[in-house]
Amino acid sequence: MTGSPRKPDTAPAPAVARYKTILRRILDNRPSGTRQKLALALGKNRSFISQISSSAYPVPIPAQHLETVFSICHFAPHEREEFLAAYAEAHRTRMRSTEARPATRNLVLQVPDLGSAERNHQLDELVAEVVRSLVRHIEQM
Repeated sequence: MTGSPRKPDTAPAPAVARYKTILRRILDNRPSGTRQKLALALGKNRSFISQISSSAYPVPIPAQHLETVFSICHFAPHEREEFLAAYAEAHRTRMRSTEARPATRNLVLQVPDLGSAERNHQLDELVAEVVRSLVRHIEQM
C-alpha cells in the first residue's frame, strides 16, 4: 500500500464539489506552505487538506473549521460569500450550527517589532495559531 490516500468510488454531491472547487482555487492562488499551515491550524495531516479541497473526495469540511480556513487562506469577502452559499446549499444543518457560534472579539497585544515585515508576519501568524489552538482546547473541555 502506498502512502497516498485512495480515491473514493463515489463522487460528492454537486454543491460539495462546488465549495471544494472554490477552496482549491483559493489555495492554488496562495503562497506555498499555505496547505501545511492550514493543516497545522486545524490539527490535521496535510492529506486532510487534500481531501477537503478536492472534489474527488466526499469528505466534507467540518463546520467548526470554517473560520480557521477563512483566516489562514485569507478569503476575500466575495470569495467567502460564494463559498458560504455553496456550503449552505450542501450542508443546511451544519450551517445552523455555525450560525449559533458566538461572535468573535478583538484582543490587542503588544509584541516587539522584529525588524522586517516577513519576521513580523511570521510572529503574527504564530500568535494567531496559538490562540486558535487554545480556543480549540477550551471548546473541547
